[in-house]
Amino acid sequence: QVQLVESGGGLVQPGGSLRLSCTASGIIFGINAMGWFRQAPGKERELVALFTSRGGSPNYADSVKGRFTISRDNPKNTVTLQMSSLKPEDTAVYYCNVVSTTASYWGKGTLVTVSS
Repeated sequence: QVQLVESGGGLVQPGGSLRLSCTASGIIFGINAMGWFRQAPGKERELVALFTSRGGSPNYADSVKGRFTISRDNPKNTVTLQMSSLKPEDTAVYYCNVVSTTASYWGKGTLVTVSS
């Protein structure tokens, strides 16, 4: 059974930092894309940062460029999102996404709240 376990969400003040982590386990063959999406209240889910292949460079949403950094550890099937200079508009549920050669998987989401 495939599982994506996310961790690291929480409440942080504007300007603060948080680190999200996602580890995939189970029967997963040929993981290609790994990344993070988010969904704010009343809005559609949007891309935050994504590796589209195992060895390529990541793509970032314009709104997070220069503030967020995504990294991945292929042997550990882990993807991490380091978020800095957080803003209230970054408040959302953050979802991990992993795409293999056969399927796309989503985590349950972790809430990030940026508020003073």
